[in-house]
Amino acid sequence: MNAPAKLGVYALCLAGAFGLAAGAGRIVGPIGEDEAAPAAAHAEEESGMDGHGDTAAEGEAGGHAEESGGEHLPGGLMVSDRGYTFALTADTLPAGPDRPVSFTIEGPDGPVTEYDVEHEQELHLIAVRRDLTGYQHVHPVRAADGTWSAPLDLTSGDWKLFADFSTGGEALTLGTDLSVPGDYQPAALPAPSTTAEVDGYTVTLDGHLDAGVESKLTLSVSRDGVPVTDLDPYLGAYGHLVALRDGDLAYLHVHPEGEPGDGVTPPGPDVSFFATAASAADYRLFFDFEHDGVVRTAEFTVTAEEAHS
Repeated sequence: MNAPAKLGVYALCLAGAFGLAAGAGRIVGPIGEDEAAPAAAHAEEESGMDGHGDTAAEGEAGGHAEESGGEHLPGGLMVSDRGYTFALTADTLPAGPDRPVSFTIEGPDGPVTEYDVEHEQELHLIAVRRDLTGYQHVHPVRAADGTWSAPLDLTSGDWKLFADFSTGGEALTLGTDLSVPGDYQPAALPAPSTTAEVDGYTVTLDGHLDAGVESKLTLSVSRDGVPVTDLDPYLGAYGHLVALRDGDLAYLHVHPEGEPGDGVTPPGPDVSFFATAASAADYRLFFDFEHDGVVRTAEFTVTAEEAHS
């Protein structure tokens, strides 16, 4: 066979081979396609996503985010909550006595100018250094434009201010930071104790804090060993109690048992409160009481433990 004839036969063979391969490809299909589809379907079935894995995951994450919102945090840990913001005029002030502090509570429509009266006041301002010293409970004066002002005795260090108020039936405790420049050595937290001395008065603490459940705390006031049975009414009760968690200074919700004039609550020596500790931790208690026209503060360190059923 001559050369041209050989080339022609070779070309025909190649064409036939390619045709068979193409036909086989159409019959069999791309390798692995039929195996991959069942595998993918099986994976979806196993995971329970039914082809909507991203949507399901996003929905679950969104629900979790709502559950872990600020509404479940203890008071005082946020500067803004439910549309209200604690706004200091200046967040740095020099050390010294009677330093003027001013601020507004910014609401959805600007500075708030209408408040509910709680414990005989529109707003309670609590100031404490971050090492839980220097505690002050004052009642600032509000101007017509909503600006609050009050003098504070400030020492060098980092301070935490709490605004405790209610407006439109919405009770809030907002917290913000105030810096006071200068030499600062944080004080160690005093050891837990059930007795405090202040200006010749002895205050004893009975009861303990349990994390996550309401606990009853009773403080008993005496002077020179004699129970004080004529405490003055103070802020609608015979005492006021603030509890702050060591570390982040979470502000506990505390309310008194009974009130002056209810016919069942005596003016001392015992003053009882109900408090719920947010977690097992050390807390500093500040008990304000008034006697002979003077307000004094007894301070305690207590340790909240996990509640046992």
